[in-house]
Amino acid sequence: MSILILGLVLFLGVHSIRIVAEDWRAAQLRQWGSMRWRAGYTAVSVVGLGLVIAGYGAARATPVDLWMPPTATRHVAALLMLLSFVLLTAAYVPGSRLKAKVRHPMLLGVKVWALAHLLANGRLADVVLFGSFLLWAVLAFRAARQRDRAAGDPALPLHSGRDVVTVFVGIFAWIIFALWLHGPLIGVRPFG
Repeated sequence: MSILILGLVLFLGVHSIRIVAEDWRAAQLRQWGSMRWRAGYTAVSVVGLGLVIAGYGAARATPVDLWMPPTATRHVAALLMLLSFVLLTAAYVPGSRLKAKVRHPMLLGVKVWALAHLLANGRLADVVLFGSFLLWAVLAFRAARQRDRAAGDPALPLHSGRDVVTVFVGIFAWIIFALWLHGPLIGVRPFG
């Protein structure tokens, strides 16, 4: 569990700089330059993510059950994951009304992802992992919206058809991941 926690501290810690130290981040960007800042940020993120993956895998090998979620929560989680995939896709499709409305669809998608997995899993490692991501996403979303308001919440350009693309790609990615990738990569088959 300590490897998982260390990974979360590194990964979510570096991703929390804009939440807790926006002025410090701006000073570091000026001092280091964009490329060096991004390289350091990426390096810490990759190490943290690697530790999260290794730590979660180790914690799952010796599970500590906190509760047994009802079977129905797996179905709810699957539907929430569909929404999460659409939101994550919206983060990368410029000009969609969904992105314009939500403003930060990736953060909202992470919130939905974490909530879905908390509903469907009742082990200590799950609560630590998904609970940490949920808390981080809530705080990051709030901080991002505050930055938007401070900047005057500029209007985003909209293009017709982008919402259809967003939903279609999100659904397609969800199907591929849920049916064929989640089992081999995570070790759990959501639908079987």
